[in-house]
Amino acid sequence: MSEKSSSSGSDEDVDPESGQPLEFGGILSKWTNYIHGWQDRWVVLKNNTLSYYKSEDEREYGCRGSLCLSKAVITPHEFDECRFDISVNDSVWYLRAEDPEHRLQWIESIELHKAESGYGSETSLRRHGSMLSLTSAASALSSTSTSSFKKGHRLREKLAEMETFRDILCRQVDTLQKYFDSCADAVSKDEFQRDRVEDDEEDFPTPTRQDGEYNHNNNGSKEKLFSPASPKGVNGIDFKGEAITFKATTAGILSTLSHCIELMVKREDSWQKRLDKELEKRRRVEDAYKCAVNELKKKSHYGGPDYEEGPNSLINEDEFFDAVEAALDRQDKIEEQCQSEKARIPRLTPVPPVDAYSTIGTHRFAKKPHSHSSSLSSVELFSASDDIHRFSTQVEEMVQNHMTYSLQDVGGDANWQLVIEEGEMKVYRREVEENGIVLDPLKATHSVKGVTGHEVCHYFWDTAVRMDWETTIENFNVVETLSDNAVIVYQTHKRVWPASQRDVLYLSAIRKILATNENDPDTWLVCNFSVDHDNAAPTNRCVRAKISIAMICQTLVSPPEGDKEISRENILCKITYVANVNPGGWAPASVLRAVAKREYPKFLKRFTSYVQEKTAGKPILF
Repeated sequence: MSEKSSSSGSDEDVDPESGQPLEFGGILSKWTNYIHGWQDRWVVLKNNTLSYYKSEDEREYGCRGSLCLSKAVITPHEFDECRFDISVNDSVWYLRAEDPEHRLQWIESIELHKAESGYGSETSLRRHGSMLSLTSAASALSSTSTSSFKKGHRLREKLAEMETFRDILCRQVDTLQKYFDSCADAVSKDEFQRDRVEDDEEDFPTPTRQDGEYNHNNNGSKEKLFSPASPKGVNGIDFKGEAITFKATTAGILSTLSHCIELMVKREDSWQKRLDKELEKRRRVEDAYKCAVNELKKKSHYGGPDYEEGPNSLINEDEFFDAVEAALDRQDKIEEQCQSEKARIPRLTPVPPVDAYSTIGTHRFAKKPHSHSSSLSSVELFSASDDIHRFSTQVEEMVQNHMTYSLQDVGGDANWQLVIEEGEMKVYRREVEENGIVLDPLKATHSVKGVTGHEVCHYFWDTAVRMDWETTIENFNVVETLSDNAVIVYQTHKRVWPASQRDVLYLSAIRKILATNENDPDTWLVCNFSVDHDNAAPTNRCVRAKISIAMICQTLVSPPEGDKEISRENILCKITYVANVNPGGWAPASVLRAVAKREYPKFLKRFTSYVQEKTAGKPILF
């Protein structure tokens, strides 16, 4: 419900009767920890429960975690349009969708499930606190206060009166129904007798008389003569008395109903006041809880992605700097321990003194040892015309730029600041910021005895030995081999918390540049610059950095004494290293500059020491 965000492929089952969702599932990125960061998970929303699985195919093995949404609080992130957090008490899930539309879809689905459960919202509290019905009032719920008890007692009395009125009214209805039935029967008998008398008079005419049955008036009309009614009426029922009683009963019912409604309205007012008090208490408690959480965040360890790098990070610049320094110190200690372990392990099989490059790579530089004079005959092997691929034009442009600008002396340039000077090594920096992101170009010069420019560039370029000297890389792989002299490499760097993990996709090419003046040395160059490739698209797990780096080396040879051959004591490699790095995301400028000032000299020392160690006692490769 990438970690990175993706919510594609979500599906939703709907109840055909109620139209409400039964299950909603899809891919979301969930924050795991500082080592693994955001990870894709299959998230399912069902039965008011949010569960997640490692993938959709592993649902049968059970979920890895779940949250009951009855009391969950969903918080869309203030700055990240794809992220939302779900918290239940002390448990918090940090989730990211593929885009803002998917985030909105997930939030609406979760809120809908919460609403269906009937808990967790002020609306539901007001609904549960609505006016009591007669049935609930008749249940005689106990009350704590004396006033509420009296109100409940009076209401029960009135409901008992209603029960009595109902019994009376039912008996009266039965009595009146009997009276009406008797009246209907009497009318039916009278009509039947009238019809018989009229038939007899047609056969036997009689004079006008009054016999107690019929009375013939002067106008020839004939009237039915009823016997005087008895005081009890038909079948002994006193209709007038029953009517008066019925009227009194219905009046009593109406009066009691009015009284019950009045009591319930008063009770409704009382419950509403209590509800308002409870809501006010809840609001105060929530405010206190938020204040406590904010205080806890200031004092506790950093436990979520909000403490990562970024302009909205909850870590201030000093804390960020201290955390990075501590992480780098730990990495240095681990590296020292690894080096110590390697030094203690004895070499069971000594390395025979053969070509230093016979076991390295399959590129066309893996040749037998060359003398200084023989190297010139092999220049064509490294010419640009022999290195054709789809990025050839870009490589040539980068090589020309580095040869034109990177070798220029920056000692008198006011824009370049000397930040490190240790022996032969000098590191310069030019401060550049773009949209708040530090893009400082760095340039380092160094001189190393006993190695050639070819050897330095070879070890810097060859991916087969990359992990032997590069300690900041977590893993890397060659995405594509463009030619014997150029490869595309993808690598991820070890994360230094709280900074996000970085990855780089770049083209690495090695080139030999012949000197135009015979008195000048030839130049070996390795240029690495960022490119795009379909097989290594950016992900939300890492921040994609952009680089433009060059290692430029020239070999200076001092004449040996007498007829001695040139040895490593007679060679000196002049190194120029330039780096332009776009970190791809925001981090405090002071932190980035401090890390660069600390790590670049260490990198150059570590790498050149490695080259000296690998070439010691081996034939010289010019």
